[in-house]
Amino acid sequence: MSSGIWQAGRFQIGLERPQIMGIVNITPDSFSDGGTYSQNIQTALQHAEQLLKDGADILDIGGESTRPGAAYVSPEEEWVRVRPILAEVAKWGVPVSLDTRRTEVMAKALESGGADIINDVAALTDVGAVELLARQNDTGICLMHMQGMPETMQDNPHYQDVVGEVAHFLNGRAAVCAAAGIASERLVLDPGFGFGKTLQHNIALMRHLPELMEATGLPLLIGVSRKRMIGELTGEQNAAERVYGSVAAALASVARGAQIIRVHDVKATADALKVWQALGVFEAV
Repeated sequence: MSSGIWQAGRFQIGLERPQIMGIVNITPDSFSDGGTYSQNIQTALQHAEQLLKDGADILDIGGESTRPGAAYVSPEEEWVRVRPILAEVAKWGVPVSLDTRRTEVMAKALESGGADIINDVAALTDVGAVELLARQNDTGICLMHMQGMPETMQDNPHYQDVVGEVAHFLNGRAAVCAAAGIASERLVLDPGFGFGKTLQHNIALMRHLPELMEATGLPLLIGVSRKRMIGELTGEQNAAERVYGSVAAALASVARGAQIIRVHDVKATADALKVWQALGVFEAV
C-alpha cells in the first residue's frame, strides 16, 4: 500500500494507513438511510458524533442525493440543508468533506470555513469549479468518475474498456486541475462505483484497482458502501442490511491499494481493519 499526505484544508492527512470517511446524508431521499438524518439538525449531529466515536477519520456531509434516478435539488436548497451541519462540525477539529457538484455550494462552504475537502461526483466540471478551487491554497479535492448524470446514468452504461476509460477521464481532470495551479497533494481520485456502471463494470474496476492507481499516480478513494452492486452480489434488497457485503468490499479495496474508504457502517469497517492491521495484512499487500 502506497503512503503519502493528502493536503485537506486545515489538515495534512497521512495515508500510511487506510482513512475511513464516514457518510452523513442530509437528504430526504438517500438510498441508504431513507432520509433518517435530514429532518432534524440535532439528529444529524448526533449521528456525525457517533461516526467519529466509531472510528471515522473524516466526515463527508452531503445535501443532494446522487443515487440513480435522484430528483433535482436546487443549489439553494442543498446549501440550506448542509449549512448548519457544516457550521457545527467544523468546530470539532476533524477533517470535514462536503459532497457537492455545485460551484455555488462549494463557494459558500469555503467562504464560511466549513469544509476542508470538496468531494465532487462531477470532478469539478461545473462552471467555475476548477477556478474556485484554484484560488484556495489547501482545500482537499476528490475527483470522481461518472458516466452520464444521476438522473439517467444507469439507463444503459457502456464501455469498451472500463478501467482504461475511467483512468483516462480521471487523468484528464487531474491535468485540468494541474494546469489551473492546483497541487497534486490536494487531489485524490474516485473511480465512481455504481455511477454509470453495471455490476460487471464495478467488478472489473475492483479487480484492477492496482492498475488504476498505477495509471493515475494519485491516491484512490473508494465508495462501495451499501450500493446496488453489494445487493446484486448478496441478494440483499434492503440497503441498510448490506453491512457485511460492504465491509468485505471495503477490505478488498484496501487490499488492492485504496487509501480512503467512504462508508456508512464505520464501526464494522473500523473493527475489520483493526483485525487486519493486527495480523499484519497491510504490510503484506
